[in-house]
Amino acid sequence: MEPQLLRCFIFIPFLLLQALINLPLARSNPSNHKYKSGDPVPLYVNKVGPFQNPSETYRYFDLPFCMPGSAHLVDKPEALGEVLNGDRLVSAPYQLDFLIEKDTEVVCKKRLTKDEVHKFRSAVAKDYYFQMYYDDLPLWGFLGKAEKDNKADPGENKYYLFKHLHFEVLYNKDRVIEVNVRTDPSALVDLSEDKEVDADFMYTVKWKETDIPFEKRMDKYSQSSNMPHHLEIHWFSIINSCVTVLLLTGFLATILMRVLKNDFVKYAHDEETPEDQEETGWKYIHGDVFRYPKYKSVFAAALGSGTQLFAIAILVFMLALVGVFYPYNRGALFTALVVIYALTSGFAGYTAASFYCQLEGTNWVRNLLLTGSLFCGPLFLTFCFLNTVAIAYNATAALPFGTIVVIVLIWVLVTSPLLVLGGIAGKNSKAEFQAPVRTTKYPREIPPLPWYRGTLPQMAMAGFLPFSAIYIELYYIFASVWGHRIYTIYSILFIVFIILLIVTAFITVALTYFQLAAEDHEWWWRAFLCGGSTGLFIYGYCLYYYYARSDMNGFMQTSFFFGYMACICYGFFLMLGTVGFRASLFFVRHIYRSIKCE
Repeated sequence: MEPQLLRCFIFIPFLLLQALINLPLARSNPSNHKYKSGDPVPLYVNKVGPFQNPSETYRYFDLPFCMPGSAHLVDKPEALGEVLNGDRLVSAPYQLDFLIEKDTEVVCKKRLTKDEVHKFRSAVAKDYYFQMYYDDLPLWGFLGKAEKDNKADPGENKYYLFKHLHFEVLYNKDRVIEVNVRTDPSALVDLSEDKEVDADFMYTVKWKETDIPFEKRMDKYSQSSNMPHHLEIHWFSIINSCVTVLLLTGFLATILMRVLKNDFVKYAHDEETPEDQEETGWKYIHGDVFRYPKYKSVFAAALGSGTQLFAIAILVFMLALVGVFYPYNRGALFTALVVIYALTSGFAGYTAASFYCQLEGTNWVRNLLLTGSLFCGPLFLTFCFLNTVAIAYNATAALPFGTIVVIVLIWVLVTSPLLVLGGIAGKNSKAEFQAPVRTTKYPREIPPLPWYRGTLPQMAMAGFLPFSAIYIELYYIFASVWGHRIYTIYSILFIVFIILLIVTAFITVALTYFQLAAEDHEWWWRAFLCGGSTGLFIYGYCLYYYYARSDMNGFMQTSFFFGYMACICYGFFLMLGTVGFRASLFFVRHIYRSIKCE
C-alpha cells in the first residue's frame, strides 16, 4: 500500500503540469479571437495606480471617469491567478468594433466637481497610469501631466488631465494583432485650481493592416528582453557566474582532493602504528560525527519544507521553459504556484517523516504539523497583515472573501491530505539512517575554536559566494517582479539557478570539511544554515534595490515589498539549506566510508 501512495502523490504534480501546459496554450488556438467587420471586440479597463508602485493599484472607476451605461457595466470573470495578480477587469466606456474607425467620438460631457478635480489632481501628481485589455492585449497610458508654472512660484506645478485618447489597432484579416493608445497633448483639462471644470472625454479609433501572424502577436512584449544590449548583459552574468563556479569548484576540488588524499594516506599509515597513539583531525571524531542533531523535529521539518520548495522551483522552471509563462498570460504564474504548492505537499510530508523516523523520532504527528506550518505559517501571517493594509487602502491587491475561501479549501482539501499521505508513506518506509561508523555513547568535548570558525562568520562566507554568482541577474528579476519590465529569458535564469545550486553545494561541503578537521562534530545545523545563508544576502539586496535602484514609496508599497520578499528569501533559505545539508551529508558519508574506524 505504501509504494502505491508514494507513486500517487509523486505522479499527481506531473498530471497537473500537463494540464497547466495545455490550458494557456489553448487560449491562442486559431479558432479563437476571430471577428467580422462590425463585430464588438472585448475592451476592458483594469486598474490605475502610481507608476513607481506596482503593488499599489486601484480599480479604474475608483477615479471619477465617465462610466458606461449601467446595463453595460460588466465585471469580467477572473481566474484565481488573475485575482492574486490584482486584476479587476470591467467593461470600458469605449467601443472599438472590428474595422470600424471613429473620428473624435465623445464618451460623455462631464462637469467635474471640486472633489473630483482633487482626486484627478492627486492622481496626476502621483504619476498615475491606467491599464486596459483589448482582445486580451494589454495597453497603457498616463492620466495626465504636471508642468512648471512659470508665472507662479518656482516650486508650484500646473496639473493637466488628458481627455482625448487615440487608439490604433493593427489587424491581420479577421484577427486583432496589436493595439496602441496615445494621448492628445493638446486636449487637456486644467486641474490646478479647486474649482469645477468641464471635461469632454473623447476617443479616436484608427485601423491598420499588418502581415504579422496571430501566433506572434505577443512577441512585441518580450522584445525588450531579447534586445542585443540586454542579451549581452545576461550573457555577461552567465559568464561571470560560470567563472565563479569554475574557480571555486577547481579550487575546492584541488584543495579537498589533495588534503583528503593526504588524510587517507595518513590514516592508513596510522592503522599500522601502536594503538596508544592519539588520533587527530576529522577521524578523531568518527564516533560523534553522526550523532543526531538537536531539535531533530525542527530539522526534519526544515528538510521537508526545503525539499518541497525545491520541487516547486523545478516544476515552475519546466513550465517556463515550455512557454507557459509568456508575456501577459495573466495570473498563470500565481495559479501555477498555488496549485503546485498544494500538490507537492506530499514531498514535504514524506521527506520530513522519513528523515524524522531515521533520527529515531517518536512523535511523527507533531513533526508533520510542524512541517506543514514551517513555511506556510509565516506566509499566512504575512498575508493577513498585508491584505489588511490593502483593504485599508481599498487597493486591488486586497483579495476578495471568495478568493480567500478558495485558497483555504485548496489547503484543506488538497494540501493537508497530501501532506498526511506523504507523512504516512514516509513513516512506513522503514528506512534506517545510513551511518558508515558507529556513534559513541557520550559525545566528545569540542575544542575551543577561533571566532572566524563560528556559525555567523561561516554563514557570511557561505552566502557571499553563491550570491556573487547571481547578483547581476537579480536586478532584472526585481525589475520584472517589482517593476514594469518583462522577463522572458527563462533559459538563462535556469542556468543561473543551476549555478546557484552547484556553488551552494560546494562551499557548504568545503566548510563542513574544515569544521570536521577542527574536531567540531556539530555540523548538521551548521551545514543547513550555511547553505541557506544566501537567502539572507538576497534580502540584504532588497534593501539596496529599494533605496538605490527603485522609486517605490509609501507605506503600502514598502510593506508589500519587504513583507513578501521576506517570505521569498525565507523560502530560498529553506531550499538552499536543504541542498547544502544534502551535499554535506553525502560528502561526510563518503569520507568516513573510505577509512577504517574502530
